[in-house]
Amino acid sequence: MAKLIRDVMTRDVEVIRPNDTLREAARMMRDLDVGPIPVCDGQRVQGMITDRDIVVRAIAEALDPAQTRVADIMTKGIEFCFDDDQAEDVLERMAEQQLRRFIVVDRDKKLVGIVALGDLAGSESGQRVGKALEGISEPTGHA
Repeated sequence: MAKLIRDVMTRDVEVIRPNDTLREAARMMRDLDVGPIPVCDGQRVQGMITDRDIVVRAIAEALDPAQTRVADIMTKGIEFCFDDDQAEDVLERMAEQQLRRFIVVDRDKKLVGIVALGDLAGSESGQRVGKALEGISEPTGHA
C-alpha cells in the first residue's frame, strides 16, 4: 500500500520569523542541529533559510548577521507538498527538481511538517530512493 507524506514526515518543525536576525537563525540551527529552517509569518510559510543561505548570501557579502533580517536573504518561492500526497510522487518531484527536502502543508497551506529524502528511504524501495538521489546529485549546469 502506498504511503502518504503525513506518514513519514517530521512533525513539530521549528520555524523562524521573517524579521528575526541571521544571528538568531544561526543559533537556532546550531541548537537544533539542522541546516534548513522554514520561515513563517504565523502558520503561513514565507520561505526557507538554510545555513548555505547565511554563508553565500550574507557572510560572503559582508552583511552583519546581528542586523540582517531573515527575510532579506531567505529563499522565497520554495517547493512544498501536501500532507496527503503520495510518498512515491514526492520522491519523483525531489529527483526532478534536485531537492532533498520539501515543506509539508495541509490543504489550507498551513505548515504541518517537513519531509526529507531520508524520511522517504524507509517508505519507498531502495531502488526508487537511489534513483531520486542520483537525480538530485546530477550537475545542473550552473557554473
